[in-house]
Amino acid sequence: MADGAAPSVTARQPRAIHSALTVLEAVAGLGAGVTAREISHELGLPRATAYRLLNLLVQDEYLVRTPDLSGFALGAKVAQLAAVVAPPMRLTSAARAVVADARAAVRGGIHVVFYVQDRPVVVDADPDFPFSDEIRLAREPERYAVGRLLLVERRHSGPDAGAAADLARFGATRQIGELVPGYGCLALPLRDAQGTLAGALGFSGPMHRVEEPGDLVRLLSPMAERLAPLVA
Repeated sequence: MADGAAPSVTARQPRAIHSALTVLEAVAGLGAGVTAREISHELGLPRATAYRLLNLLVQDEYLVRTPDLSGFALGAKVAQLAAVVAPPMRLTSAARAVVADARAAVRGGIHVVFYVQDRPVVVDADPDFPFSDEIRLAREPERYAVGRLLLVERRHSGPDAGAAADLARFGATRQIGELVPGYGCLALPLRDAQGTLAGALGFSGPMHRVEEPGDLVRLLSPMAERLAPLVA
């Protein structure tokens, strides 16, 4: 190849690129926590090939391993690309009024999240209690209450038992002291008329309010019921 010439594309490279994109689509479709074995079975790929493609996508930050290293989720680069191509989402004035009431009633961060293509997207973060890290939410949804809510509903390989138990007991999912010592978060579902999960009304604040969430859930549940038909 002459100096300065562009690198050539070999006959194998387009197939490899197509395979990697197919794996990326499979992770998006099957949901955070999907395993290499499940990807291999879903796509009919040899397991060694699936592992190799998954590891390459992790190296390039299009995928990320889950904390227990058993599965995979979409990475920061996917979230960044989605943010570039997706139109900005905003709440209607009626929805913003409900959120304002919730923020006035509850001291702490009140956030609204939509679930777009099986990933949580923060649509309205509390300006007085900013959302901690939206990129990390995209990479590690299982570390946040709003991510756990989605995983309980849609996770291909089975939801976290604790999150499922919280949803059954409290009508909300929780995270307690795992990201910031002394603080936690809670998420109540926003469902459409068919009962499908469309988003979440989230709270972040002192850990003790999430450890014993009865009062908090009683305050926020009516707000979530008012908000759901305005956003779902």
